Amino acid sequence: MSADRRRAGRGARPASHRRRAGFRRRRPLLSLLLSAFLLVGVCAATGLAWDPGTVTDARGARPAPVPGGILPGTPDDGPAPATSGPAAPGTATPQGTDGPAPDPTAQGSGAEGGARSAGALPFDLPQPAALRSGAAGKKLVFAHYFTPYPLSLDNVGADADYYTRNYLTPDGENGKHERYGGLLRDRPLPVPPKTGNWELANLQQEVRTARAAGIDGFTLDLLSLTGKNRERCNLLMEAARSVDPGFKVMLMPDMTSLGTDDPAVLAGLLAELGSAPAAHRLPDGRLVVSPFKAEEKSVAWWTTVMDVLKSRHGIRTAFVPLFLDFGAHSGEFGPISYGFSEWGSRSYVGQEGSTRDVRRAHAAGKIWMQPVSVQDARPNQGIYDEAGNTATLRATWNRAIEDGADWVQLTTWNDYSEGSQFAPSLHNGHAYLDLSSYYLTRFKTGGWPKIVRDTLYLSSRTQFAAADPSGSQSLVMALRGGSAAARDTVEVLSFLTAPASIRTAVGASDHTHAAPAGVHAELLPLAPGTGSASVVRDGKAGARVELPYRVDRAVEVQDLQYYAATSGRS
Repeated sequence: MSADRRRAGRGARPASHRRRAGFRRRRPLLSLLLSAFLLVGVCAATGLAWDPGTVTDARGARPAPVPGGILPGTPDDGPAPATSGPAAPGTATPQGTDGPAPDPTAQGSGAEGGARSAGALPFDLPQPAALRSGAAGKKLVFAHYFTPYPLSLDNVGADADYYTRNYLTPDGENGKHERYGGLLRDRPLPVPPKTGNWELANLQQEVRTARAAGIDGFTLDLLSLTGKNRERCNLLMEAARSVDPGFKVMLMPDMTSLGTDDPAVLAGLLAELGSAPAAHRLPDGRLVVSPFKAEEKSVAWWTTVMDVLKSRHGIRTAFVPLFLDFGAHSGEFGPISYGFSEWGSRSYVGQEGSTRDVRRAHAAGKIWMQPVSVQDARPNQGIYDEAGNTATLRATWNRAIEDGADWVQLTTWNDYSEGSQFAPSLHNGHAYLDLSSYYLTRFKTGGWPKIVRDTLYLSSRTQFAAADPSGSQSLVMALRGGSAAARDTVEVLSFLTAPASIRTAVGASDHTHAAPAGVHAELLPLAPGTGSASVVRDGKAGARVELPYRVDRAVEVQDLQYYAATSGRS
């Protein structure tokens, strides 16, 4: 099963999918990356971990998967299969509390990554004990962990590590990714090299970062039976146990890339990982198994897996299949399932279907795990969704809240080849994770947290949607069917304790708009140059945010991810 199929999308590539003749190779993205390191000083921020080899990906947004591209694996292993309604702009939304995310010297940074920072968030995030007890403790939030992209791949400084040399440049891996301008457009926040078991230490840091944001655990994408991705699964189990016994890991065998048709083989893998203390189990002891693209195998096949788990390994199972096409398969899977989930749409339009799906699951007596996403842009597949700045993040969280989902899966924690990461990254810092903590608190507690600090979030692309790259890239991304139309906007998302004016600068243009107390999204036209925003109240300047990445009309590599920054962190 090729990696291409794992990160599949909702439908076939649109007719407008373009291919360009190649041009002379350049390295603009790498230069931008290294400049950013110097500018922001994040070299001591987060860990790196390398997974050499080749991983394929077919994970997709609904409805139907499309062929994808090659994902990184581990050079030592050889080929290994892999996967991986919001308020309208300009309207106010309820006040809430976004768990205080740590500052750059705390959560997600260096050996101390994961510590909580009072002041990074617009609200005071409840302590883990409060989010894990009572009614809040039954509303679980997981983040999808994709093993090919840990904090570091080779324990080398960020200026010359595997991400920089091979994934972020068209020249990387002997030009293997030149056709689409390089494998990735973003990366984990860099961390300094470590001594000892650096891979475990970096995974422990990721667990601390997720826990500090209020997340209950990871859904672990099981990509292969052997090799580096498999080894990293064991390490993640150990990292979770050692950092926080309450942080759980839900097993998610990836049926587009796992590489076995033998139910007993999969049962053995699940039994081995399921024996770890960190493995997610229900209060009655059942091991939760949530296969990605469960419909890849029949109900009879899955029944055999669960029978073998029970008879040979003494493990009872709570089966929560994740579908790429929930509507077509929920009925047949109902008798063997504890709950249901789906991969979901990655654009802020078309989210209404989740209401129907949650109701269908609950009517059948099943729990529902709702997908929540930021964005999706896949250079190696030539496809992307229009996320509308933070509109998709807010839309998918609001659907989970309003429709009464039981669990949430953030899709994804760290799949940089999809551009879907919530984890702290070079181009987004902690912005998306901090925002998610706000909605997570509302989801788990039932009440919007009180905003106690003015906080601004600024997001935009660094190029216009129609920009035609002039470098060696010949495959460029086109909108996926069902997505919102492409737009060129800067969004100022304000969390205010009281009404104020927001003063903005986008390129050469200055603007001022009034923002109410609470949450408010304001859209401005994208323009060449950099952007910033600040709060002005009673004539005094307050919270300020700057997006340091410059917007240009002429680009050498296509990059349609939204970049983001927050005033809550340096």
